[in-house]
Amino acid sequence: MDHKKTFHSTTLETANGTITLEGPVSANELKKYHFHEHLVAFRPPKKQFEALIGIADLPEGRIIIARTEDTIVGYVTYLHADPLERWSTFKMDDLIILGAIEVIPEYRGVGTASGLLRISMMDDYMENYIIISTEYYWHWDLDGAKLSIWNYRKVMEKMMAAGGLSPAPTDDPEIISHPANCLMVRIGKNVPEDSIEQFDKLRFLQRYQHRKMREGI
Repeated sequence: MDHKKTFHSTTLETANGTITLEGPVSANELKKYHFHEHLVAFRPPKKQFEALIGIADLPEGRIIIARTEDTIVGYVTYLHADPLERWSTFKMDDLIILGAIEVIPEYRGVGTASGLLRISMMDDYMENYIIISTEYYWHWDLDGAKLSIWNYRKVMEKMMAAGGLSPAPTDDPEIISHPANCLMVRIGKNVPEDSIEQFDKLRFLQRYQHRKMREGI
């Protein structure tokens, strides 16, 4: 699969000034900017910035950023599933993961995250992918947002809807371990039916594997 990437950009006016939302951004372009020290949700900022640069270099990797003139204040990442994750079981080239989305506190609540998702989907090539995001409540900044688990879930669903993702059922053990967790999915209009059928097997992998075991007996 040829992972084509088309750059898009827009601006967002906020109380803290204008920010630019743009991408996919190359590794070389990322290196021109400063990575804000408050982007700490997943790992220390320096390590996370290195991870983003690595993703940008992947054939399928996409990094969409929110920035002031020279400082990255938010981002969203897309890439294939880690080989150790269930979502890589069938090695689907047209399945990509919305791996992380993060915005510093100063630019939350003004549409930055939703804007990052909208910019992501402006690229027509995204219609060739099944895009998923695995949402676990223990990753959410409940204290920072001052929201309950369920109110945060509502905010998260509304944000993901800006990119066309909606909740979908699955038997993934981690996701079903808590009712607030969920699988978010967007199926592009150009995704072939056989990929959708394979993805349905992947969503209910335990059921599929049990059936295969019964058939093998």
